[in-house]
Amino acid sequence: MPDDTSAALLGPSVHRQLRQLVLSGELEPGAPLSVLALAARLGVSRSPVREAVQQLIYEGLAVTVPHAGARVAVVDDARIREVLAVRAVLDGLAAAEAATRLTEADLAKLTAMLAAQEENLRDGADSARDAELDLEFHTFIRDSSGNATLADELARLESQAHLYRGDLWTRERNRRIAVREHRRIVEALESGHAEDARAAAQAHVHGLLTRLDRR
Repeated sequence: MPDDTSAALLGPSVHRQLRQLVLSGELEPGAPLSVLALAARLGVSRSPVREAVQQLIYEGLAVTVPHAGARVAVVDDARIREVLAVRAVLDGLAAAEAATRLTEADLAKLTAMLAAQEENLRDGADSARDAELDLEFHTFIRDSSGNATLADELARLESQAHLYRGDLWTRERNRRIAVREHRRIVEALESGHAEDARAAAQAHVHGLLTRLDRR
């Protein structure tokens, strides 16, 4: 097992692994995040696991429970509505700022991400895969905004949204609608018009809220 001197190198990898376990649902909402148990599971020392758990707490993917340690956060209907309401505003701002900054190479990358999402519609839902692609898509747009503060806030909100274990991302109709909304965002970004991009990004999040309320 690696010693603590290698924690700096292990840290990002351990964080990615734990984050994937949480977002895929393998570590379910409310599940304990025992540093000792997770270190044994991943075959690493406790130090990088401890740091990774703290990072999950910062991202809103985990919470500290008095006398019980860290646990995977639980996102219920009320919480997801709050998260999406804020995301609608910030996603719109990120898309508006990205619209005037994206290069042809950037747009080609976004188009490739969208193509992968459309291709996956031919298969059944895979929560881990679909969440990863959705996060990759939105992460690229927010990072392209050039606004580090905005990107940091959205990173936490987007991760928390995917903790929600409802059918927003797994029901077949919802998957198709979401990818169609992603296409509208890409088309608006390709136009270079900031307000069109803002409107498309906000419409996507408002659509999620509408689908949530129609269940």
